[in-house]
Amino acid sequence: MILLNDILNLQNLDNVKVRFNLMFADNWNPIEIFKNQDFDILLDGQYWNYKKNKSYKNGQTTIGFIKITGSDDLWLLFHIGRITKDLDILNGVGYEYEILSEYEKYFGRLIVKFKNKAQTMIRLANSVIYDCEVVQILPDTFDNDIFPGYDKVNASWSELSRMIENDTWRTALKNQKGVYLITDSSNGKMYIGSAYGEDMILGRWKSYIKNGNGGNVELKKISFDHIKQNFRYSILEIFKSTMDDQTIIERESWWKKLLLTREFGYNMN
Repeated sequence: MILLNDILNLQNLDNVKVRFNLMFADNWNPIEIFKNQDFDILLDGQYWNYKKNKSYKNGQTTIGFIKITGSDDLWLLFHIGRITKDLDILNGVGYEYEILSEYEKYFGRLIVKFKNKAQTMIRLANSVIYDCEVVQILPDTFDNDIFPGYDKVNASWSELSRMIENDTWRTALKNQKGVYLITDSSNGKMYIGSAYGEDMILGRWKSYIKNGNGGNVELKKISFDHIKQNFRYSILEIFKSTMDDQTIIERESWWKKLLLTREFGYNMN
């Protein structure tokens, strides 16, 4: 077993804190923020103070991890820094800091396994660092956008907009006709659609990335910003490219009836 400090070799652990970032404001997923390269958002979260308590002290070293979605207690290292100034701010970004450049080669590449048994996500290093097992150092920056299989697709609009440019996703989606599900996570309403035209599911979903509504009358009533923040995309059934289109249309209608999307969702017909 290789432990985290076998790699980092940090001294004076009494002056080191580790922050395990599960989510940020508005339930943003940190690993998706990382893959979208919104590093300022991640660092703001790393150096955020709560309403009543300060997270760090001047001069402390901070280690930042983000949870890898869908994994069993796996965390990705994204930052190691040192507090250079306490800004004396609560409920906001409370510090100035410097990035410890000697560790940058591990950012986005070092993955540890750690089971957090406490409510607080900011921990003294001495209390957790010997429980952080290094399971992998990636050859390049983390990216788990490999197509997971048709039955495991469950992507937000922002995730889909990025993943749809990935070769494994494009290959998988453009070679299958299918029936898909769009869910509005803000209210539970659903929309059932089918794909059998040019580029099949890929072609259909590209239209949702372009304008949010794909030309659907009911979806046009919803703002693009709302769609970007709340819509999720999954696949109910797939069919070979040789399947006749009428069969797919009939299956689309069956799913609408089953899930009551005409009565309670966004389907009109």
